[in-house]
Amino acid sequence: MRQINLHNRVLTADLVELLEVSEDTIRRDLQELCDNQQLFKVHGGALSRSYQSTFDDSEIYAREAKIAIAKKTTQLIKDGMVVLTGGGTTIIELVKQLPINLKATFFTISPFVAIELAKYAGIEVIMIGGLFSKNSKVTYGGHVISQLTDIKADLCLLGTSAIHPLDGLTDTDWEINQLKKTMLQCARHTAILCISEKLGISLRLKVASLGNIDHLITELPANNTLLKDYQIESLQIH
Repeated sequence: MRQINLHNRVLTADLVELLEVSEDTIRRDLQELCDNQQLFKVHGGALSRSYQSTFDDSEIYAREAKIAIAKKTTQLIKDGMVVLTGGGTTIIELVKQLPINLKATFFTISPFVAIELAKYAGIEVIMIGGLFSKNSKVTYGGHVISQLTDIKADLCLLGTSAIHPLDGLTDTDWEINQLKKTMLQCARHTAILCISEKLGISLRLKVASLGNIDHLITELPANNTLLKDYQIESLQIH
């Protein structure tokens, strides 16, 4: 359950390797957890309930930490900015914390984020359309990437599945990886929003090195020892 809540989704094959048990055992356990309404079972793995039920605050994993991250991140957003965002519960918490009178333009690949942004009178919301990922709940694919390359944003805001001092940002989904790589290239400044439980984790696919990120925002104080290995000259820690 920790792996599922931490990464929002998990593959059966990864759980087999991590827990050193058989695939049949994992499948039975996932079915039992699904029957108890603790997760959503999908082909090849499972999804966190918080990832499916975005607007149900009681289902959001580590919500207090995500709110703390959101409040820090709002300090980066100023009137007149063009902001590009990914999806996920941390980004949605950020939107809820924005100043009510903010005047800005937001591009997003997440319908859930777009709906929250639409509540602000002074924010122009531009939804980037394309194929829709049932797992990640964002648009993706060649059409989305083509649209992204025409954007010159002031700030790109992304959540992450994992961040490691040596391996940087990593993920497990090839399509989402390509999407995030493109998004990071479309903005003058980039910020990664990450709960501390995702620090020190490395997954199978590389998104970007720490040197390609301008801001790392966690719920921890910037001088926390867990963040010591992330302190490089080009990365500002919040």
